[in-house]
Amino acid sequence: VAVVILAAGKGSRMKSDVPKVLHHVAQAPLLVHAMQSAQSVDATRIVVVTGCGGEAVGKAAQAYDPNTIIVTQKEQLGTAHALKQAAAALSDFEGDVIVLYGDTPFIKEDTLREMLVARENGARVVVLGFETKEPGRYGRLVMGADGGLNAIVEAKDATPEQLAINLCNSGVICANCSTLFTLIDVVGNDNASGEYYLTDVVGLARSTDDACAAIICTEAETMGVNSRADLAAADAAFQARMRIRALENNVTMHAPETVFFSYDTHVGRDAVIEANVVFGPAVTVESGALIRAFSHLEGCHVSQ
Repeated sequence: VAVVILAAGKGSRMKSDVPKVLHHVAQAPLLVHAMQSAQSVDATRIVVVTGCGGEAVGKAAQAYDPNTIIVTQKEQLGTAHALKQAAAALSDFEGDVIVLYGDTPFIKEDTLREMLVARENGARVVVLGFETKEPGRYGRLVMGADGGLNAIVEAKDATPEQLAINLCNSGVICANCSTLFTLIDVVGNDNASGEYYLTDVVGLARSTDDACAAIICTEAETMGVNSRADLAAADAAFQARMRIRALENNVTMHAPETVFFSYDTHVGRDAVIEANVVFGPAVTVESGALIRAFSHLEGCHVSQ
């Protein structure tokens, strides 16, 4: 499997000189979290599509994984156009391609593997969706009577009936490489935004009676970051998950809500973490070790 990560967006709502995908959650750029998702399914090729702040984004990607292929979207003409920039980098690739986003850090391995299984079971295109009580501006997944996916409709192009649908598009998509780029070549821009939507590949596939499928995950898993408030919420969600994971792995924490983990923190079982502890990058805590209150650790190995 190959993974293409779209990371060319301006991120104007962040109001920052730093590219959106380089803002940090748990001491790592959002982009690195997306790359970890790609690595979780043993991707043999990872392509990052850059745009705004492209040089910095490319450097960050290759600092984390030197084998990452960097391509550039010079004009922002939509998600299908962004993906098309990866065509040359995957011209000799024959497997499935998963499309992820640099500002969506929490897609799980199990979810991606479920998408790959759906591909194996005959779906030409597989889309990741989620249900929400506030569908708002999200694209809607229009399902058929047979349980298959018929179309994805952007909110600004949707009918009132379609806007009532609460099954929404995460943007994550999976298809065979040659199939995906063949469909991308046919995508047009006759829509309210004048952009080339990646979502149109579903309708194109269905127009030739090819089966498409939707895999459903939680709304939290598809959390995207578009503002400072989103960034804070994403960090809080990550910390909550890490605390639960530590407790389930038999780590004792005196005041879990005051312990803050890095994306790469490793803590062994029976370790004890007192209150008000911050883990910076590259910290390993061995089983049975004690971390005293008000510690801030970075780049270290703590033994018993």
